[in-house]
Amino acid sequence: MSTAKDIKNSETADLSKVESRNHGAIVEENELLREFKPRHVLMFSVACAIGTGLVIGSGTALANGGPGSLLVSYILVGIAVFFVLASLSEMAAYLPMNKGFAGYATRMVDPAFGFSTGWNYFFKYLIATPTNLTAAGLVMQYWRPDLNVGIWIAVFGVAIITINFLPVKNFGETEFWLGLVKVLIMTILILVCFIIALGGGPNHHRSGFAYWKNPGAFREYLAEGPKGRFLGWWACMCQACFAYTGTEVVGITFGETPNPKKTIPRAVKHTFWRIASFYVIGVLVLGMAVPSNDARLLGANKQSTSAAASPFVVAINIAKMSVLPDIVNASLLVFTLSASSSDIYCASRALYGLAKDGQAPRIFSKTATSGSPVFAVGVAALFVGLGFMNASKSAAIVFDYFVSLVTVFAVLNWVAILVSYLHFRRALRAQGVPLSSLPYVGILQPFGAYYALFISFLVIVFNGESIQSPGTNLHQGSFIDPRNKGYDAFVPHFTVSTFILKYVGTVLFALNAGLWKVFRGTRYHKPKEVDLVSGWRMFEDL
Repeated sequence: MSTAKDIKNSETADLSKVESRNHGAIVEENELLREFKPRHVLMFSVACAIGTGLVIGSGTALANGGPGSLLVSYILVGIAVFFVLASLSEMAAYLPMNKGFAGYATRMVDPAFGFSTGWNYFFKYLIATPTNLTAAGLVMQYWRPDLNVGIWIAVFGVAIITINFLPVKNFGETEFWLGLVKVLIMTILILVCFIIALGGGPNHHRSGFAYWKNPGAFREYLAEGPKGRFLGWWACMCQACFAYTGTEVVGITFGETPNPKKTIPRAVKHTFWRIASFYVIGVLVLGMAVPSNDARLLGANKQSTSAAASPFVVAINIAKMSVLPDIVNASLLVFTLSASSSDIYCASRALYGLAKDGQAPRIFSKTATSGSPVFAVGVAALFVGLGFMNASKSAAIVFDYFVSLVTVFAVLNWVAILVSYLHFRRALRAQGVPLSSLPYVGILQPFGAYYALFISFLVIVFNGESIQSPGTNLHQGSFIDPRNKGYDAFVPHFTVSTFILKYVGTVLFALNAGLWKVFRGTRYHKPKEVDLVSGWRMFEDL
């Protein structure tokens, strides 16, 4: 059996491939092209990392747990997210694959685990696409309440579908500029909140850290005393976890990235600093500018996904600034459209990866001459139509519950990456591959992966706020329900309906893996049997 030590002598046989040169890489027929530029990858990590979970959902977390709980939670979850991405990047730099997360789960653990991971990721982003398009339509109603949201779903849907059918370099260019706009927006919002806290607003109120003392840094939630403050902190942990969802999506681009051995480590490094800059500093200044007991924090989140729903707008209104809410609303439109576009991209690449591994119909592995998996993109695009379910009250309710059922899939993605990585490390040891031979080795690994896995499991068991974009249900109004916590199934008493709604996603994940293993008779890969050879790059990319 070939081992990792035979790498340099592998991949020399002619397997009747149609080969071409593309940035120094060998490309098979129906393979994705490595046309993402390094700046595309770096900015794509921003476009996927900054979303409505931070700009809107953080307000609910602030109201539930207070500024202290919010800051601690974003730091702890941010560290976990960094290790998730570092784990993925360590595997991807050594074995660049275009099959997404499921490809590593199949190769490092078990094809059944890869099957469940791939379909989990695909399904999650199928639902996320119409959800974010609905949010974009609600943003537009801030200016044109007379127009039905379905009109905007159709208009924006056509736009993002068109973008995804373009060659990947054009898609990357689009996401680059959208990501750049996001960076500018978040920078402005953070600076505005900081200036407000220092008394630079029209009201000239210098709050500083006064709100940490009154009403307090750690608020009680669902109970009184230490138990209530603990539940308030955990509510912030759950919201922070879902706010960070999407940061790992940059890993999907690794299969279309030239020179992954250099690009991937750079992407991880930049992602760490963006987490520190935008998330941690963002919630810090937010807790300085807005008191956690302000009724508008919860009230706004129950209205829509327009500017009124953002805690940053609450800070602006407290300071009596009159123009910025419209600017923030326009910013939210950029956030939701960028998210919708990347949702189709992620869903199509997940389906493509499944097809390449024989876990989905082969037709979805076919690509156009541009390198775009056109059939996979087409299927992902079809589900944009789910957004029109919000046109009627009954369908909107079904859609809202449907989305709630799959929100935990986002954290299951993290678990799949981490489990695959830990098996990858075991295989390296078993096959005598030194860490010094890896192009990239994550800091504090594999201990960081264990920490991230622990946090992820806790959130899955005691999962909290939904990762949906605010305002999905037009008729019920609230998209983020501050009472919508997984542990509400147990506190203050056990509720069967809440338990089923919050945990059926985990059951489905396990069921998919079990069924595929039974029907296909897949085998768990022992460390010495893991393939660390196929796909190893024999030369540096140009």
